[in-house]
Amino acid sequence: MSRFVIHGGRTVSGRHVVSGNKNAVLPMIAASLLTPMPVTLTNVPDILDVDTMLDVAKGFGASISRDRAAKTVTLSTPRLKSVKLSPETAAKIRTSILFAGPLLARAGRASLPPPGGDAIGHRRLDTHFAGFRALGAKAVAGKKTLRFSGALKGSRILLDEASVTATENVLMASVLAAGRTEIYNAACEPHICDLAKMLNSMGAKVSGAGSNRIIVDGVESLSGCEAHVGCDYIEAGSYIAAAALTGGELLLEGIDPEPFEVLYDAFARFGVTWTIDPRGHTLRYVPKRRLNMKYDLGDAIPSVADGTWPAFPSDLMSILIVIATQSRGTCLFFEKMFESRLYFVDHLRQMGAKIVQCDPHRVVVTGPSQLIGCPVTSPDIRAGIALVIAALAAKGETVIYGAETVDRGYVAVEHALAALGADIVRQ
Repeated sequence: MSRFVIHGGRTVSGRHVVSGNKNAVLPMIAASLLTPMPVTLTNVPDILDVDTMLDVAKGFGASISRDRAAKTVTLSTPRLKSVKLSPETAAKIRTSILFAGPLLARAGRASLPPPGGDAIGHRRLDTHFAGFRALGAKAVAGKKTLRFSGALKGSRILLDEASVTATENVLMASVLAAGRTEIYNAACEPHICDLAKMLNSMGAKVSGAGSNRIIVDGVESLSGCEAHVGCDYIEAGSYIAAAALTGGELLLEGIDPEPFEVLYDAFARFGVTWTIDPRGHTLRYVPKRRLNMKYDLGDAIPSVADGTWPAFPSDLMSILIVIATQSRGTCLFFEKMFESRLYFVDHLRQMGAKIVQCDPHRVVVTGPSQLIGCPVTSPDIRAGIALVIAALAAKGETVIYGAETVDRGYVAVEHALAALGADIVRQ
């Protein structure tokens, strides 16, 4: 187990190139199994979850060529050597379930253990199963193995929740299914659009991605392609928070402007605003003298809630809570998606934050409060980066154990932050 050692009080300021979107690249890796031809992905982030996902693909028969400096990966799977995944590998990453759709579409069967990943709450697989069954597959959930088999045929599918991974899985399965598939209540996140663009460049016929109704006309086969991974707006929001809480000015490069329309209002409620140059794909944050919460009409205490896109994303709730600890006022945070994501606030309270946890889904934060460095432990990717941001704003030394959890979603975060002026090392 590694740890971050951070001495707070240093300004985080400068220029940062935003990485490729973790939540986009993982399903794109899985989608490469849909064709025997080579698939090249560009703007691939050098993170632990990508390493794990590539290892999974290799186990199914993919040969992989990776240029980390150029941020490219080429996968080629002329034939599938297996449709089974070991429990040890599946336990490392939740998105191992995303191989079910491509394997079912190409080989007519798949056998996967239940997926692992962060312990931030229950993540149901029922929507995946219902979608595959609607396409004509047999789907059986054993205690240790999930089995899928059968020929696929296009169908009208109403997802019982707008699950991102279920939308991606059903989408990938349907591109080689006979006839037309209509997916209603589909997730609308930007990474769904990245996946759909990739599939279309492979010869699929997908329309409607980015809306809650996706239409797929099945094709007999898919070719290779080159596909670009969009920017990681979650990483971008994390670095904006680090600059905002330390008084720094930040220029982010390599951004896609559209996702930031969704993020803007929630950040602006705490006085964190930015400007975007869409032509140069840059975002500029200029520090404010003081962060203040904007109250609702009648001076009512505001609330921030997450939800399915285009609601505020759950992956940034932990970061926004840290911003609130340093903003003047009181705010209620309502985490609707995962019942265990907010438990990390115990660490913030230990550092001196004024937080009341009402229940597993809601916390009330009053700020500003002086944070004091102390030993804490990272429970998951997003809580881990939130604790890093809190440590940057804290007085004294903070030691964050479990640094490898942050590596799953952020590229060499200690080097990137040090380059921006932070006093952070890994031990």
